[in-house]
Amino acid sequence: MILSVSGVVLFGILVFVFFRKDGLKPSHACVSALFGFYLASTAIAPSIKAGGESLASLLGGMRF
Repeated sequence: MILSVSGVVLFGILVFVFFRKDGLKPSHACVSALFGFYLASTAIAPSIKAGGESLASLLGGMRF
């Protein structure tokens, strides 16, 4: 678990730096994908999924 959490933190910091500094390049996209896979294996994954579903239903219910 500690290795997984430190991996998530490391990849999160790298993704943030890549987006702020250079935009998104193919190598940066690979790091972002690894961040997603590590994040999906943590205990916070169900909360992220529920938040995403909530946001999608909120946006889906808006009328323009």
